[in-house]
Amino acid sequence: MENRQNGHSLPGTSLVTEPPRPRRPRRWLRWALVTAVAGGTAAGAALMLLPASGPEHRAKPPAAAPKPAAGPRAPALTTVTAGVPATLTDLETLIGRQESTVRAQPRNARAWAVLGTAYVEQGRLSADAANYPKAERALRAALDMQGLRTADKAAALGGMAALANARRDFPEAKRYGEQLLKLTPKQWTAYPPLIDAYTGLGDYKNARSTLDKLLGLKTDAAARPAVMARASAVYRDRGWREDAVAQLTDAAAAARTPAEQAAYLTGLGQLAWERGDLTDALRHFEGAQRLDAGQQAALAGQGRTLAAMGRTSQALAAYQEALAKQPDPRYALELGELYESLGLNRDAERQYDVMRERAGQATAGGVDEELLIGQYEADHGDPQEAVLRLEEEWRNQPGIEVADALGWALHRAGDDKEALTYAKTATDKAEGGGVRSALYAYHRGMIERELDQESSARRHLQEALRINPHFSPLAVPAARTALQELGDVPDEPLPE
Repeated sequence: MENRQNGHSLPGTSLVTEPPRPRRPRRWLRWALVTAVAGGTAAGAALMLLPASGPEHRAKPPAAAPKPAAGPRAPALTTVTAGVPATLTDLETLIGRQESTVRAQPRNARAWAVLGTAYVEQGRLSADAANYPKAERALRAALDMQGLRTADKAAALGGMAALANARRDFPEAKRYGEQLLKLTPKQWTAYPPLIDAYTGLGDYKNARSTLDKLLGLKTDAAARPAVMARASAVYRDRGWREDAVAQLTDAAAAARTPAEQAAYLTGLGQLAWERGDLTDALRHFEGAQRLDAGQQAALAGQGRTLAAMGRTSQALAAYQEALAKQPDPRYALELGELYESLGLNRDAERQYDVMRERAGQATAGGVDEELLIGQYEADHGDPQEAVLRLEEEWRNQPGIEVADALGWALHRAGDDKEALTYAKTATDKAEGGGVRSALYAYHRGMIERELDQESSARRHLQEALRINPHFSPLAVPAARTALQELGDVPDEPLPE
């Protein structure tokens, strides 16, 4: 947020206390895990990750593959094999059973692939990156087995692509996703991980063409809501807001489980928030929470929306509950900025500390948190550090989010001319920035204001407040102040 426009800004606190050291390549953890496995078979090394088993979990002679169990396992199994959301409780049940299966049948590639993908989904839903190294070892145990059937290899490749996306390692997600699509071009679940990878890399042309191919497939009724949800995300990135809402509304109506419907309602709440419709956003977030109490994204969305409505006590309680149940560093950053907007600087600093700690934990699990850390440094820490981090991130995976963050960091560091280049990338459709984002428009407007491009600055600041007049508790007051200082459009005579 634009602290220079805010009278009660906090002193900067960098995430680093010494000059930045050269970081290892993003894949250092992967190579470390491969080295760990090299001492024995992949499956044997992966088994060492499983919880210690008591008598009830001891390996039995491998017999016929266990029959699918009824009950909570079924929706969670659908999640990891067919891309349909499930609850954390169901995933925990599935993971327990898959761990028992691989103990009894350590050469069961399918069981390892399902277990690894379940770990990925558990880590994603709980924001606990400690699941990701376990997921990687389980998935590698499957991939390293000899004589893999096509279905088993596809399951493992899909898990690896999902893991790379969850870690924000989009080049790796693309690599595994393209292998998966080549292997199973008629399987719809091969397409979403690749769409996510292309989006993260800023390759929107391929993301759209991959979606078109997905929509051209024949999918059964159970998969159709998930396909519509995927289309909604791509339409949102294109700036087709109404189409995005329509697709996700239909997906929520056709969802077959409460967890699936809750996930889509959360997405509808976020779309409503992005267009500034607070009543609709709150209705969707609350509906999602009623269906699935583990939908912490919906709870954080309630906090965001309640704060914009002026219901501050309820907003703080919602954020605090979300953070207590899910250690997502983004929620801590949002809560810190809410405290800062209220003048509660000490509470804000505590939340920024939580954000730094949790971002560090995520990084230890192999997650690329450079974007989040760069955003934090630009607004609340060391803008020069933000520029260094985000420039490297841009070289590796040049998506729209990174373009916006890098442009803003350059502005905060005083390089407004260079900053505008990236701000245009994030906001101009011709350059890839189709998404209608109040934050991106605000950033561009503030950069243009510093460059004395008053007409364009006024237009983009007004656009930000028109898209969502509540988009940030810190930036909205700064945008309004800047517009007041810019004044009305001067009444100049027409040129002869």
